[in-house]
Amino acid sequence: MNATALLPEYATAHGAIHTSRYARCISASKRVRWDIDADVIRGRQFDLSQRFLPNGLSKVDELTFLSAAEARLLTQVQGRTYALIFGLVERFINAKVLEVSRDHWLKDQTALQALIRFSDEELKHQELFRRIEAMIAAAMPTGYRAAADANAVAEFVLGKSTWSVLALTCFIELFTQKHYTESIETEQDLSPVWKDVFMYHWREECQHAILDELEWQREDTKLSAAERDRAVSDLIELVAAVDGILQGQAAADVEYFARIAGREFNAEEHGALDAGVLRAYRWQYIGSGVQHPHFMRLLTSLTTPAQMTRIGAALAPIVNS
Repeated sequence: MNATALLPEYATAHGAIHTSRYARCISASKRVRWDIDADVIRGRQFDLSQRFLPNGLSKVDELTFLSAAEARLLTQVQGRTYALIFGLVERFINAKVLEVSRDHWLKDQTALQALIRFSDEELKHQELFRRIEAMIAAAMPTGYRAAADANAVAEFVLGKSTWSVLALTCFIELFTQKHYTESIETEQDLSPVWKDVFMYHWREECQHAILDELEWQREDTKLSAAERDRAVSDLIELVAAVDGILQGQAAADVEYFARIAGREFNAEEHGALDAGVLRAYRWQYIGSGVQHPHFMRLLTSLTTPAQMTRIGAALAPIVNS
């Protein structure tokens, strides 16, 4: 077969406009490139007199029985979990990016370069969050535990359809931006180290979300109606799995917080902590994405009304809790 005969078909399906969007992602990646030590950490340590997560994410202001010191401590526990969760999800994101890049190996080299840069940045983000988690661990009392294993989660996620994994990835990287622009950028009373972690992470996630969108739409063109319907089922299962991780981590974090807070909480307060931390985590990792208008436009454009109804029914108990 003449290999060049394949090029017009690929160019038509892929579209010159898409190639230009991949190129813009490369340009943005080069422009915002940062280094963990030189730009983010800069020899600093975490100060436990400061909050790690803002109220808009931590929801500690809703737990009115907590003292100011206790509320600050709970934001620090949640901050450690934020680093843990993002280190976890970026494990499967990077694996999927490398997998879908195969479609571009002998075709659009601009798209390939964009995805390889994406992968390199995701590996850096994993290292960043591992180091942040270790720095927090050194500053806080022992006894914190992770409720999920990153590799086990990645194996489960990667066992689902590519369409659903790309949808989940796009969802995550869009709500990451929402976290920074709506809850963190304007906060004055946060750890400056944490603010820089969020800012630099946000800078690279902006172009990652564009690449997620392009690859998700490209994958969508490959599917039959039946395959897409199964992919929607996969997406629902993935969101349920995320919620399961959040339930386990929220319970572990409340147990840890209650042990290190320095006082006993009564049954009513403990129940409020359980509900409040889970509510905060569901908002951080699910609700903030569901409310992202661009994600919902994308999802609606790639699904039928009946499929959107199924997704909405699955999300309702989580988001409305």
